[in-house]
Amino acid sequence: MKSLKFILTVAVAMMSFSAMAQDVNYDDPKYAKWGDGAANRKQNMLNNQFLKEAVDNKKYDEAAGYLAKLIAGCPAASVNIYTNGAKLYKAQITRAGEDEKLRAAYIDSLLYLYDVRLANFADHKKYGKAYILDRKAREFMTYKPDDREGIRKIFNEAIAASEEAGAIDLDLVSIYFTAVCEDYKADAVDATLIISEYDRFTPAFEAALKSEDADVVANATELKGQFDSAFGASGAASCENLEKLFSKKLADEPENEALYSQAVALMSRANCDSDFFFATAEKHYTMKPSSQTALFLAQGFQNRGEFEKAMKYLSEALAAEQDPAEKEKLYVRIGLISIQTKNHAEAVKAANEIKAINPENGYAYFLLGQCYAASANCSEITCQACYWAAYDAMSKAVNLLASEPDIQKAAQTMMSHYRAAFPTKEECFFAELQAGANYTVTRGFANGVNTTVRYR
Repeated sequence: MKSLKFILTVAVAMMSFSAMAQDVNYDDPKYAKWGDGAANRKQNMLNNQFLKEAVDNKKYDEAAGYLAKLIAGCPAASVNIYTNGAKLYKAQITRAGEDEKLRAAYIDSLLYLYDVRLANFADHKKYGKAYILDRKAREFMTYKPDDREGIRKIFNEAIAASEEAGAIDLDLVSIYFTAVCEDYKADAVDATLIISEYDRFTPAFEAALKSEDADVVANATELKGQFDSAFGASGAASCENLEKLFSKKLADEPENEALYSQAVALMSRANCDSDFFFATAEKHYTMKPSSQTALFLAQGFQNRGEFEKAMKYLSEALAAEQDPAEKEKLYVRIGLISIQTKNHAEAVKAANEIKAINPENGYAYFLLGQCYAASANCSEITCQACYWAAYDAMSKAVNLLASEPDIQKAAQTMMSHYRAAFPTKEECFFAELQAGANYTVTRGFANGVNTTVRYR
């Protein structure tokens, strides 16, 4: 029945084509792409129809014959030749099953088909070079997953073609970079390639994230997440690898500010704390002072316990910074270092500055809670009352720090400690304080804070 259906379909196609062909002048130059001479052109146009019908009816042997004639006689006639040809070979690959030799032959034929298409339709307005290489790269990865060098090569060609067409394809980049990271984990490439490719493609993602098109931003956000995850999971961006890479590069180009910027950004992301990192970051800061680099340095020096240096860079950056959002970040870091060094007065100042810029920043209350608790330095009820204010501030911090789970957890632990330090019912009774009553703290950094009486 299938054979009969195919025969009938072809017969109908021939009748329809014959009826149409009666009025067609195949010598017209517009048909030149279909071959040499009127008769040949007519036959090739018929073969193109027969190819589609054969593929649709799963008559793959017949389809292969038509495809061979079309590729030989009129390879630039129609993109449909290649669309149907790809369907044919993919079906043949599936049919080959366990016959690896036959399967490999069909895979090579499919990839060759893309090469022929590229040679004839690279300039096609919609389905040109970028589209063809995109399809070939994906097919290559699907059917030749073990040819890792081949995958890297064809994806690089496809990405370059998309860039030539006007917009680098971030989907291709994400697939390619994930593959390269897998190769690194399999010891097929070294860390230098991972790091250089990460640096190479990051600007494309950043540009897309600044687009005014919401769909472009949404897509870029998702793909950037995949890109960054692959980079982080690869293990290539270790401090040891980064230092090995950049020590030579920076020695060769000691005044290359862009190279210093890249080195500092990557080493900061990897939480490096070596002398090399600090020397590099400090040199970059002298070349191009910025709040971002100051934060990198402050974080690093804070981790090393060099608080004076950390505060130096933060203060310098704060004096020059005009952007409120950047100032907010600087004040957070100043506040955290001040708490760590028990400079509660400075921490309170920083917290109030943070609140003035952004009242919804949980760090402000995280800092204030600790400063209020530090004022509870005696056994009198006026001291113990500081824990009520500390508990209130830390409770607010917990609510606002959902995006900072580690800090939020620390705030929750502090809340428990403050609650455990509330005055007892008896102590409140002797101070003539009732649970639920309003109370204004009169001690230390919590002086003037309104709170509520609660029993331990």
